[in-house]
Amino acid sequence: MLEIGTYTKLTVDRIKSPGAYLINDEDEDVLLPNKYVSEDLQVGDQIEVFIYLDGEERIVATTENPYIKLNDFAVLKANNVNKIGAFMDWGLEKDLFIPFREQELKIKEGSSYLVYMYFDRQTERLVGSTKLSKYLDNTDHQLQIRDKVDLIVWSSSDLGTKVIINKKHLGLLYSNEVFKKLKFGQQITGFIKKTRSDNKIDVSLEEISYKNIEPNAQKILNLVEKNNGHLKLNDKSHPDEIQDVLGISKKAFKKALGSLYKKRLVTIDRKGISLK
Repeated sequence: MLEIGTYTKLTVDRIKSPGAYLINDEDEDVLLPNKYVSEDLQVGDQIEVFIYLDGEERIVATTENPYIKLNDFAVLKANNVNKIGAFMDWGLEKDLFIPFREQELKIKEGSSYLVYMYFDRQTERLVGSTKLSKYLDNTDHQLQIRDKVDLIVWSSSDLGTKVIINKKHLGLLYSNEVFKKLKFGQQITGFIKKTRSDNKIDVSLEEISYKNIEPNAQKILNLVEKNNGHLKLNDKSHPDEIQDVLGISKKAFKKALGSLYKKRLVTIDRKGISLK
């Protein structure tokens, strides 16, 4: 099926005066206008194109590369703002429309914004949005501590910098853990530092390294991670409780816990052990 807003590889079926007609495996065809048809393009050739709606709302193909694709994020500049909304430069002839209802703050002509692009089923058009939270979901994510992830820098908050994780989730980089200047829209690599019971996710730009940890310490660390970053055990816990939970002696527990504390991987208080 031809999907608007995506790249696809199609086969040249015929070449006519308007351009080349391309087909997919389901024999759906789409026009590649003459201005995108190279002189050496022949019937039977395969070509990768981007599918979108032209100025007359017709489904067409292009060999140009837009700055954003379906269900993705990119920094776009506002070419024009009028009484119905904003029109963003996304690298194609027809600007991307952002209605007022999809603007987090009123868009100003000439300014750039981090935009999400989706397919509006009501109008059957590609539409942009700066209300990014609507398209991010932290529930039922499968992220684990130490996972390597792709980040997009979004905006600043009182605690640090909001980032988009794997183009699906919202995360936070704490200010005291970032030692370089970040630009909004910048794409960087990060690591999951902590997942919280309230579905908030902390990330780090540095790899969470737990190298050279002895087996009992690793067992404690794994259990803390599985319990949302907290475990109701400490060096005052009863030996039987430690044995039931971890299967090790209190002496071995205290030694392992001490090594984790020295490596600054955990904090310890009367309520238990927490990831630092």
